[in-house]
Amino acid sequence: MLRMPITPRPHWQKTAAEFGFYFHTMYGEPYWDESAYYQFTLRQIEEELEGPTETLHQMCLEVVDVVVRDARWLKKFAIPEPFWQQIADSWQRRDPSLYSRLDLAYQGNGPAKLYENNADTPTSLYESGFWQWLWLEDRVNQGHISKGADQFNSLQEKLVRRFAEIAQHYQINQMHFSCCEDTVEDRGTVQYLQDCAREAGLKDDFVFIEQIGLSDTGLFTDMQDNAISTLFKLYPWEFMQREDFAEHIPGAEVNWIEPMWKTILSNKALLPMLWQLFPDHPNLLPAWFEDSLPTNYRGKLVKKPLYSREGANISVLENQQPILESQGPYGEEGFIYQAWHALPRFAGNHTLVGSWLVNDQAAGISVREDTQAITQDMSRYLPHIIL
Repeated sequence: MLRMPITPRPHWQKTAAEFGFYFHTMYGEPYWDESAYYQFTLRQIEEELEGPTETLHQMCLEVVDVVVRDARWLKKFAIPEPFWQQIADSWQRRDPSLYSRLDLAYQGNGPAKLYENNADTPTSLYESGFWQWLWLEDRVNQGHISKGADQFNSLQEKLVRRFAEIAQHYQINQMHFSCCEDTVEDRGTVQYLQDCAREAGLKDDFVFIEQIGLSDTGLFTDMQDNAISTLFKLYPWEFMQREDFAEHIPGAEVNWIEPMWKTILSNKALLPMLWQLFPDHPNLLPAWFEDSLPTNYRGKLVKKPLYSREGANISVLENQQPILESQGPYGEEGFIYQAWHALPRFAGNHTLVGSWLVNDQAAGISVREDTQAITQDMSRYLPHIIL
């Protein structure tokens, strides 16, 4: 695993505008960074990232199967009680999932370590599935990268195929898509998914989360008062389950994507549950609930809220005292603790690998880096190759 400097493509920003990549720079700071790329070997990809990703995913599904059957664990996950049965029903029906991303610490040798599972609303999808592949094609055609180079990236073709499978499962030919207003990155992610759905033969409609209405008959509706029967929502279940319209979710008759059982996978309580079910697994880090943290543990710890996004409200503790903290609005529901495992550093940057899944299949990786040890929403995205 190498970080290779390279001269950026001339006028790549113009190409980005042509392809609708409007969030390559955010708040005046670069998000997409093509001044370097990460190089992997095929063995690293297949044996240390792709295979472990699918194994970890199956382990996560085993956690779901345990949690939905036990009120004690549902309480530990701080899931509102009115949704316990709905989550269990969603799991028993095996409501289809679209995609997810595991965040891994990996330095090119030895087992990758799971940091967390972004199972409900992962972003950086467009740049992973399409834009970094376009970058590779350009660089190879321009002679800057070997023609023998490849990329671990089957994300787009798998998404298209999965949309077709979901359409067949629900016997539909149309789907609504939604995200919050004033979120350029989220809107870009959803637009990309709409493109994939259209390629799969689906008709697509878009409505902002804030614009979704409720009919007299209890159905959710779009701005044209059309009933929403199937909805991809780039909006977290933990928000939806705590809002005023939550009581109407059971009667709304919506096929949800992601399905409600993903409430469990997108919760940081997943991490200590994994450690309990699979202790000492090489791809896991030790993790504990607050009430089961060993009193004699002497190593550094990472304190994470049960619910948090984009690296918010995370603390690194040494001797129970914070030595590094990120700010944010989360933590009300409680925290878990995970053993500290530093991200590898390349050229002074802390580097995180995101490993994508479409349904149950590994589908590619994304690489993010930051001068800070905690990866957050503005951490830079760099392309990768296999050589």
